[in-house]
Amino acid sequence: MAQFLFRKTGACLRLLPHNLYTIERKFWALEGGQRSLQTSSETKSTPQHPRSFNEPTAKPFSNFLTDQFHRQHDYLRISVTERCNLRCLYCMPEEGVELSPPPQLLTTPEILYLSSIFVSQGVKKIRLTGGEPTVRKDIVPLMQGIGKLRGLRELCLTTNGISLRRKLDQMVEAGLTGVNLSLDTLDPFQFQIMTRRSGFDAVKKSIDRILEMNRAGAGIKLKINCVIMRGLNDREIIPFVNMGQQMPLEVRFIEYMPFDGNKWNQRKMVSYQEMLGIIRKEYPTIIKIADHKNDTSKTYQIPGFQGRIGFITSMTHNFCGSCNRLRITSDGNLKVCLFGNSEVSLRDIIRKENNGQPINEEDLKRLRLLERTKPAPRLDELCYDESAELVNEQEREILNLIGAAVNRKKEKHAGMDELKNMQNRPMILIGG
Repeated sequence: MAQFLFRKTGACLRLLPHNLYTIERKFWALEGGQRSLQTSSETKSTPQHPRSFNEPTAKPFSNFLTDQFHRQHDYLRISVTERCNLRCLYCMPEEGVELSPPPQLLTTPEILYLSSIFVSQGVKKIRLTGGEPTVRKDIVPLMQGIGKLRGLRELCLTTNGISLRRKLDQMVEAGLTGVNLSLDTLDPFQFQIMTRRSGFDAVKKSIDRILEMNRAGAGIKLKINCVIMRGLNDREIIPFVNMGQQMPLEVRFIEYMPFDGNKWNQRKMVSYQEMLGIIRKEYPTIIKIADHKNDTSKTYQIPGFQGRIGFITSMTHNFCGSCNRLRITSDGNLKVCLFGNSEVSLRDIIRKENNGQPINEEDLKRLRLLERTKPAPRLDELCYDESAELVNEQEREILNLIGAAVNRKKEKHAGMDELKNMQNRPMILIGG
């Protein structure tokens, strides 16, 4: 579902969908990675990678995804399952979590439908999370569907790597561009303590496979996410840094964050400054690299290393001012802030037309949901009546709900003292 402009051209009214914009009375079309200049007499084309072309900013960003502080949310994280094959200390409460009944979880067609709506409004990056996304049986077909959405530039995955290796080839074919792999220790014995499960070798094989595929040109951005907890794995900071000596990857150290059931306390948290100080003692030549506008990490490089080092500093130096992220939980709730406990249900709205029941593939075709959100064809193929209905009632309701939630997003999340006492979901039920 797109935002549209009308412009008189010749004898009929031309419809400019969201992937067209004008520069000096010429029309630019972005289709399948091709940037085409369209005039009345000629068309010029510059082939570019479908996930990496540079798009001029003439098209205004969707108001529905812009908050009161002018932050534009073009990055959507979708939790595709509550289940996980590990029980990490900081993520899963020791007693486990109560899983939602299957009918309350988003179906694959529902995830595709919501993804198409967000992409039509300007979302350029989607990350699939969990739980552990690779335990979802249809994760590859789901990625294939999302990967086909026109306008999406990046399709990423956050995973523990246990079951990743055997699905990687299919995922890359589906459009996978980035993997954030959670690994908190390089010691197999410590791995069992921190995850309450075995599987270290499987994780290592997944990392090796990604690096192998990248040597063959796969182009997967690989980041290792490591939550540092005092007394557990803080002695492994330097070994993790050393991974980047020969491996082209980014190790990101994450400050330990409070979520329901993870027994957080400030004494266990190792701050970004303390971690950086430990690294500086070993590598005094470490240098800061310029961060991009919406980066959540502060990035550093050690001269001579292939890889990089990042710090996610949610507790000591928040990055709220440039936050461009929205989250959909596996049961269909929209969260505008990782640390906020305010949620709105998108699931209930999209099921209205299906009498409140989960939407399967048959329902998706019958209700023609994806057809409604497809970007319009190219400019020279269209001649529409001015009164054409462009947004159906349900999608208007969905967008209004999204817009209201985004507009209520606070300028920044609460501090450490407030967060540790705030009622929120366990990390496993948010997806990070």
